[in-house]
Amino acid sequence: MKKGSIAASLFWLSAGWLVVALVATGFLLTELYSRALDTSLTETLEFHVESLTGALLETGDPRANSITLNDPRFDRPRSGWYWAIRDDKGGLDNLSTSLVGIGLPDLPAASNPSGVRTAVMDDVFGTQIRVVERAVTVGDNTYEIAVSGSLTEILQLVGDFRGQAFIVLGAVGAMLAIMSAIVARFALRPIGRLRAAIESVREGDSETVSGTYPTEIAPLADEVNELLRSNAQIIERARNQVGNLAHGLKTPIAVLRNEATNDKTGLAEIVLSESDKMSTMVATYLERARLAARTSIVGKKSDATMIMLRLTRVMRKIHPNCTIAFQRPDASLPWFRGDEADLEEMAGNLLENACKWSKGQVGVRLLSERGDNGAVLLLRIDDNGPGLSEEDAKKVLRRGVRLDEKTPGSGLGLDIVKELVDVYGGSLELRRSALGGLLVELRLPTARLGGMTKGQA
Repeated sequence: MKKGSIAASLFWLSAGWLVVALVATGFLLTELYSRALDTSLTETLEFHVESLTGALLETGDPRANSITLNDPRFDRPRSGWYWAIRDDKGGLDNLSTSLVGIGLPDLPAASNPSGVRTAVMDDVFGTQIRVVERAVTVGDNTYEIAVSGSLTEILQLVGDFRGQAFIVLGAVGAMLAIMSAIVARFALRPIGRLRAAIESVREGDSETVSGTYPTEIAPLADEVNELLRSNAQIIERARNQVGNLAHGLKTPIAVLRNEATNDKTGLAEIVLSESDKMSTMVATYLERARLAARTSIVGKKSDATMIMLRLTRVMRKIHPNCTIAFQRPDASLPWFRGDEADLEEMAGNLLENACKWSKGQVGVRLLSERGDNGAVLLLRIDDNGPGLSEEDAKKVLRRGVRLDEKTPGSGLGLDIVKELVDVYGGSLELRRSALGGLLVELRLPTARLGGMTKGQA
């Protein structure tokens, strides 16, 4: 369970609630057990009071040796188990062996309607005791019969019970926490399957989100599929509209060119020159619209290593006086998540510029780099040409900017590269190269290693 995940949140919320609930349960059980033992002690003491009362009524003499209790705890000194019979003046008429040499303290509590009163007190040894006392009338005399039992023993039992209860509840809590983690993990498995299905679409292994999901997240899978379908329709419609517009402009431009060709006036030369520019612009932007539509299709991937090998071979033929050193990466390099033609368009324009401006030396490297959202594909192209200043490097990345109008070319190649980089969510940086010229760093999203998908050559 990763930090910040739903499973981790559910686990920690469940674990926190379990701790609170089990601790409260432990204290509640301990309190109930303590009360039950105290109630049992009180009932036992009342029974002993009744036994002494019966013996007193039977003999009529509070000093009779036959008045006794068979519980051996009343014979053990400092046990906390005492009994005594006193007259109405407080004189001691009879007592247990355990009470010899000491006395029972007077009870501060008032008697109930049955003439019985009880209280918790300490004896002279510091033992906590519960005392139950009852007034009994024999003939013309009234006697008070008091019996006490040790509460310290009960508190020790309660302490032992509390320790054992928390051990048991701790074990129960651990099992419930494990069960909570298992339940959270299994309950959230459909979300993991949905994530894998969406990733499969993104990686090009599937065209739609497939699988069976619970009713809570099944609508999400349906909405993703509907979004994919709607996106494809919008892209296709936009591409058709741009194509129709471009083809619609070709005919008027061709008419202007034909009319201007047959006319030798100055106005005709201007019309011919501007119509050539319009034709170039229409063709260029039609191609850019086609590229933008193609890059928006989900699920394509291509082998960057093979593309760069092919491009370097072509550039070596076009620029025989330029040495292009391509350091081939190992087989673990991830693929480019996008169309093969788009990577050729971007890398080809950048490599062409490097060869055009270099003094005969160009270096090319493909790397895998760790980014904020995972691995990214890094293409580094550097040359030993004049390079660019920091200000010019920022300026040339603006749309439609050319630093040298005299150099052959429309200047739209770098614009197309920047547009494709934006479409793929990548980045393009220009800086000083170690060779002395310009270093271009192109970062693009990666896909899992694998075979070619539909539509790839």
